[in-house]
Amino acid sequence: MAEKSDIVIIGGGPGGYLAAMRGAQLKMRITLVEEDRIGGTCINYGCIPAKYLLHQTKILKEVGGTKTLEGPVGEVRLNWAKVQQGRQAVVDQLVKGLVFLLEKGKVEIVKAPARLRADRSVVVRTAEGERVFEADKVIVATGSRAASLPFLKPDGRNVITSTEALELPKVPKSLLVIGAGAIGLEMGSIYRRLGTDVTVLEILPQILPGADRESVTRLERALKKQGLKISTEMRIDEAVLEEGAVTLKGLCLKTDAPFVYRAEKVLLSAGRKPNTADLFEGPPFLDMDRDFIKVNTALETNVPGIYAVGDVIGGKLLAHKAYHDAIIAVENACGMSRTVDYAALPSAVFTEPEFASVGLTQEEAVAKGIKVKAGVFPLQASGRAMTMDALYGVVKLVADEGDRLVGAHIVAPGASEMIPVLTMAVAKGMTLKDLDSIIYIHPTLSEAIGEAALKANNEALHILN
Repeated sequence: MAEKSDIVIIGGGPGGYLAAMRGAQLKMRITLVEEDRIGGTCINYGCIPAKYLLHQTKILKEVGGTKTLEGPVGEVRLNWAKVQQGRQAVVDQLVKGLVFLLEKGKVEIVKAPARLRADRSVVVRTAEGERVFEADKVIVATGSRAASLPFLKPDGRNVITSTEALELPKVPKSLLVIGAGAIGLEMGSIYRRLGTDVTVLEILPQILPGADRESVTRLERALKKQGLKISTEMRIDEAVLEEGAVTLKGLCLKTDAPFVYRAEKVLLSAGRKPNTADLFEGPPFLDMDRDFIKVNTALETNVPGIYAVGDVIGGKLLAHKAYHDAIIAVENACGMSRTVDYAALPSAVFTEPEFASVGLTQEEAVAKGIKVKAGVFPLQASGRAMTMDALYGVVKLVADEGDRLVGAHIVAPGASEMIPVLTMAVAKGMTLKDLDSIIYIHPTLSEAIGEAALKANNEALHILN
């Protein structure tokens, strides 16, 4: 006999568990079906463990790079086994907290694979047998996984994804990273700080494809100074797997010269694929685009009452986008009327320095026919940056001819913590004058925001106009 539920949520990642929590607040009967651990890839195998490793290795890098220390600094090492234990402890604590909150909200958690039927029922096959849930509404939040190349599939040993890279029992001597997106640069930074010889290969003309070109050029310069070997316009055509090594062969599109690279391990970080292959009980019945589920601005699919959120619907694959989607989808499922607007969707890359961005790049603004005003303030002119020995950064603001902010891009330590004020500025249509009128604490890196706003109108006070 079918069991009743107001809302069945398939997937317990960021979009899934947050939808469940909000649905519980709205007094709905919620069933959350998750085959793996609550928290999904983000908390268990992605965002959270990666940031833990970035923090631990950053401490090592700062100690080794501090010019004013005395003593055998070169002898300082990370205890990798303890680092891995610490990473797992943080993950376990967060998962435990999420489960506690869900249970307090009376959310039923079912640990098993789920299949979706066209009549909005969900089939769950547990160890105890099959359960069928009939729901008024369904939210699909199954997330995504690392994509592979036709000639190179992950094996968990020599060819790895970010999941395995976070859990390596031993630090590799050499690592080839395919893809210079956020995952590739973050994982490359982690292992470079540990002494690994890291080479990053990107097929497109710049790192962080689609990001503001001027800003990421500064970031690339900083990363190369840290020892990352980064090459763009590198097309990989062939991979040869040997015992304990992988060889990549291809063509440099800039020079038409062939290349050969060999390393102990290869990290696949060239995009992600939606988890929809095993979603349906029978043939797929939702409208799809390259396996991503198509939704309207209310996040509802072509089947009334079935919503989808997060990575599985495409766009920018970001955990905080999934959080945002989740609230809107579940509130719509409860009878409200909300729509998504990604014009002010921020993103960040947690290298050192960090890169954070929101809104349009200068290139995108020009392509849209906007008469651009760009204000750029380099951190070389920031007193706080000098005290931090962090001079490779920049704050860049992009405004239209009416001085309304349409985009912002930061390369700086803690850029991810600075971008929210600019996210609000883009979302609320604030002007350069609005940003300049804020009183920023001195000395802070955030002062560069006000200076960049002034620079857009040739009124900067701490650099030449």
